[in-house]
Amino acid sequence: MADELTVPLLPCGSIDTVADFYQVLGFQVTHRQSRPHPHVALQREDLHLHFFGLPDFDPATSYGSCLVLVPDVAALHAAFAEGMRAAYGRVLVAGIPRMTRPRPRKNADGLTGFSVVDPGGNWIRISARPTTERSAGSAAPHGQLAEALAAEPATPRSRLAEALRNAVVQADSRGDHRQAAKILDGALARPEAADDPVLAVEALVYRAEIAIVLDDPGTARTALDRARRIPLSDLHHDRVADTLRHAADLDAALPPA
Repeated sequence: MADELTVPLLPCGSIDTVADFYQVLGFQVTHRQSRPHPHVALQREDLHLHFFGLPDFDPATSYGSCLVLVPDVAALHAAFAEGMRAAYGRVLVAGIPRMTRPRPRKNADGLTGFSVVDPGGNWIRISARPTTERSAGSAAPHGQLAEALAAEPATPRSRLAEALRNAVVQADSRGDHRQAAKILDGALARPEAADDPVLAVEALVYRAEIAIVLDDPGTARTALDRARRIPLSDLHHDRVADTLRHAADLDAALPPA
């Protein structure tokens, strides 16, 4: 049998709040009811998400999650970011709701992905759809972080590259931002002369993002300042352009100094 469709049904405290958020991301409400139980259905092209309301629901304790496989991770993230900037004036990078940046995942065969944490505390995990080549293990991750990691010699692998890979698993996949911060701090405290400048900028900007999630604006500012002081060639600037745009989003999320 072919053409099956699986639709996640996720919890939330308010179907109206969830619907408003997803409409910012380009979804449309296809069904809404308040009785006999709150339920809202949302659709963006072939992506369907349904939500049910629970009284006194706490998003911070939610275990709701689903995996969405898409052909173009970067394009979907850019569309979501554009919607957030139009509605909120910035990309939401901390708190609930928020959105992470696309990064290759060590624990997902190097496939690039990002997560949307919605007002219900649900993690919508967007990942690149594996191709035949990728599933056979012959394709490399894409994106600027992937390029920086690929630029690292396979043997020996730099401390910073490995720390960044592990931090992404802890924070973006498992939601353990404190462990990710600990991993990155250990590597950033002992820089190596051979570290790729693009990788160093990526690691510092990611450290700033983690600090904002952990409500530590001082560490976030320090990490962003360090990232901006790293000397970069014209070629480096081309490779790190998306990361620097993300740094600007993080700046916008920080409270006044």
